[in-house]
Amino acid sequence: MTISNPEFSETPLMQSVKVNPDALHHHSSTAVLTLAAIGVVFGDIGTSPLYSLKECFAPEHGIPFSTAAVYGIVSLIFWSLTLVVTLKYVAFVLRADNHGEGGVLSLMALALRSARGKPRRFSMMLMLGALGACMLLGESVITPAISVLSAVEGLEVVNPDFKRFVIPLTVVIIIILFGVQRYGTAAVGRLFGPVMLVWFSTLAVSGLYNILQNPSVLLAVSPMYAYDFIQANAFLAYIVMGSVVLVVTGVEALYLDMGHFGRKPVRLAWLIVTLPSLLLNYFGQAAFLIAHPEGAANPFFMMLPDWAVLPMIGLATAATVIASQAVISGAFSLASQGILLGFLPRMVILHTSDTERGQIYMPTINWTLLVLVLFTVFQFRESGNLAAAYGISVTTTMLITTSLLAVVMLNEWKMPKLIVAVLISMFFIVDFSFWTANLIKVKDGGWYPMVLGAICFVMLTTWYTGRRLLRERLADGAIHIKDFVESLLAHPPHRVGGTAVFLTPHIDFVPIALLHNLKHNRILHERVIFLKLSIWDVPYVDEDERMSVTHLGDNIFLARAVYGFKETPDVRQVMEQLEPLVGGTLELADTTFFLARDTIIPSDLPGMALWRERLFAWMMQNAATPSDFFKIPPNRVVELGTKIEI
Repeated sequence: MTISNPEFSETPLMQSVKVNPDALHHHSSTAVLTLAAIGVVFGDIGTSPLYSLKECFAPEHGIPFSTAAVYGIVSLIFWSLTLVVTLKYVAFVLRADNHGEGGVLSLMALALRSARGKPRRFSMMLMLGALGACMLLGESVITPAISVLSAVEGLEVVNPDFKRFVIPLTVVIIIILFGVQRYGTAAVGRLFGPVMLVWFSTLAVSGLYNILQNPSVLLAVSPMYAYDFIQANAFLAYIVMGSVVLVVTGVEALYLDMGHFGRKPVRLAWLIVTLPSLLLNYFGQAAFLIAHPEGAANPFFMMLPDWAVLPMIGLATAATVIASQAVISGAFSLASQGILLGFLPRMVILHTSDTERGQIYMPTINWTLLVLVLFTVFQFRESGNLAAAYGISVTTTMLITTSLLAVVMLNEWKMPKLIVAVLISMFFIVDFSFWTANLIKVKDGGWYPMVLGAICFVMLTTWYTGRRLLRERLADGAIHIKDFVESLLAHPPHRVGGTAVFLTPHIDFVPIALLHNLKHNRILHERVIFLKLSIWDVPYVDEDERMSVTHLGDNIFLARAVYGFKETPDVRQVMEQLEPLVGGTLELADTTFFLARDTIIPSDLPGMALWRERLFAWMMQNAATPSDFFKIPPNRVVELGTKIEI
């Protein structure tokens, strides 16, 4: 790290270096990472057998029960897992890593590289990424509710009178789950892999036991059974597709958590353990239904021997808690990325592990999710009522992933257009079929994730647009920093001891806090540092690229600290790294941080609608203070306010 005089730019770095996500985890064995992936990545999709096949035969769908219908539906399930998860996500989407990281925002960042200089395309890609993030956050609300409800509902199989305990027990489990989030997931996480391995083994054994009673059910792997079912029940089969999609819920976790484990362990966990276990269980449920049609009310639990139901309820509850935990942790990670990419206001982020930088806790997100999850439980009351709501959020995210993947295939991977057209068309047809099938259920619960997603989308786009307008207003009439410093040093004010750090949103212009300080205090500190904290569209930044410093003269420096969108800026660390670059010790006790506190005044100026400007002003007012977010000692901060019309 050396002092440099680079050409500073506000445009995030678009590096072309390819990082192998598997190489990032060379310190751990593949077997260990694969076991961990089984626990964290596949918790959501691994608990789908609790409710998926049951929903396919729900009475409201009106499917005439027959052996042919069972064969057709389980064939649809088999090919959904094959085409959507194995082919689309495992074979192709996992290749779209952004410097080792995955997720819809990482995919958006890859797609944006080809849209630089094309404002309309750039905006469209940006909005798609924001909408995908919103739907994933909506899934974080629905997953704990439907998963825990479906597990606890197994009590009704033991004794129908236990139904009255389902809601209270579900609420208690959910409150405990969110209550322990502040302690972090490191300790509990070590148990995830073994517990989920037991869960998948139990799925496989129970399914295999029932398959052996009726081995002919395996013939349903032929796509002809799915085709014949659709032909015989065209409209009803289309409705059932809205329930079949439940077997792939949680598929985005494969991509989102790739950075934690690497591509190879995720693929191995899916192909060797998860996929075979799920298929055996689904086919086992189908075999049971053929012999016991009355079991359609809850085939997962009813196909078990009586002695195994209560232990399975306990194991299922543990599995659903793990699935919910993984989704909640994913929501923290997604919200953190959203903050650093400029989609969300600053919030307090607490790191819960000294060794794993990805393990974080966000109190605001945690308690907001808890309230929404409890509201969801009381609103829908049964896992069956939530199935329609679940499908919309999942299928919308799948469609967005396909759209962004097409851009990456063409512009990043340079794949032949014909091959891309064939693959994307196939993926799109499947995703669109699932999506439209769920739209039919809007009045039955599908409205819920749409409302959640719309509220979230409005807030994200309002914050992003508001920040852009704020930057433009600040730039209007702003003074160029180099010209100002030259003029200032020509007629310097009184210099006082110590170091002054002015956080600036733009490296080219003088911070408003400095102008206020000079106007009212008429002094300049012995050492002055203008500090810009930048977020690049890569997950992590190498330490040798972290800091750039330009000496503007007479102990005045312009510094830029760069972070990836999965890192949290920390001013204390920045000061340590600045010491060798500014030629002296930077003691916090002798340093004052000057921050501008902007107060937004909604106006009729061109920009956003007045109600959105008021929403942005409210979000700005309730955002975490820069001193909290950047971990600046509160007794070393001076905030100077300014009012800005947008």
